[in-house]
Amino acid sequence: MAIRNDPDLLVDRIERLIHVDVGRNIGALFAAARGGLWGAASALLNARSGRVGLITGFYVPQGTPPAAETDGPVGAALLAKALASVGIPCRLATDEPCRGACAAALARAGAPEVVIDIVAVGAPLDPLIEAWRRAGITHAISIERCGRSADGAPRNMRAQDIGSYTAPLDDLFVAGPWETIAVGDGGNEIGMGAISRSLIAQHVAHGETIACVTPAQHLIVAGVSNWGAYALIGALAALREDWRRTLVACLDETLDHAVLEAMIEHGPAVDGVSRLPTLTVDGLDIATHHRILRMIRTLVERGHAI
Repeated sequence: MAIRNDPDLLVDRIERLIHVDVGRNIGALFAAARGGLWGAASALLNARSGRVGLITGFYVPQGTPPAAETDGPVGAALLAKALASVGIPCRLATDEPCRGACAAALARAGAPEVVIDIVAVGAPLDPLIEAWRRAGITHAISIERCGRSADGAPRNMRAQDIGSYTAPLDDLFVAGPWETIAVGDGGNEIGMGAISRSLIAQHVAHGETIACVTPAQHLIVAGVSNWGAYALIGALAALREDWRRTLVACLDETLDHAVLEAMIEHGPAVDGVSRLPTLTVDGLDIATHHRILRMIRTLVERGHAI
């Protein structure tokens, strides 16, 4: 079915590409968040003068070594580069334990103009919230950031409380006046409060315990959160023809590989599933991720169903 003249349908097809369950039983979460990609892209496009604040970094205390996971900063770095290339400035917030991975990702992506806001675990967030307000942030985008569960603790997919390593950037996310967009893949990330906790509990292991209660106005659920960032770049390219060539150039496998490699070498960073410093994300090899990236790019370039 041709979709060349229907950008909304094209965005829907992009969203379908990232709705691939990699073993977390999140099919019901895909259905609950359906349309979130279109909503997120439309929100960014409707801003008169957009300024984006990114939030990412998910710490793995039992990693070898303990480090931020590879999912999240890769997608955030590519998205920051893409947005900057079409005139939307970004800054990125993370906490001290994830500083190295996020800095390495942004540097290798070629986004040196992105300000990195680092919060010490346990430090007050008021100064950062005020800094974002002064900077005129219009949209907060959280990508694979562990969020607050019902008892207040941020919990990983194993239901472990990682609050001693995780600043409550949920409070920054919802502090406004910015519009909120989130990307997650397991139910415990910032933004997943937009989905019923009972739905997450019904389908995801430890779901009742880990489900994040922090909502987002626009939620993108993906098989892997980096894919959600790829999809948002693709959706913006689909909806803005004058941006298309520039944005599609950021959906580049070589760049993605280089960013992941830089995180491993200089972050440090580890795969969140294996907890090892390998060129993998969520236990999947880089070829699997590049297949998704390539399908999104091809779909936008050709303007028809794959």
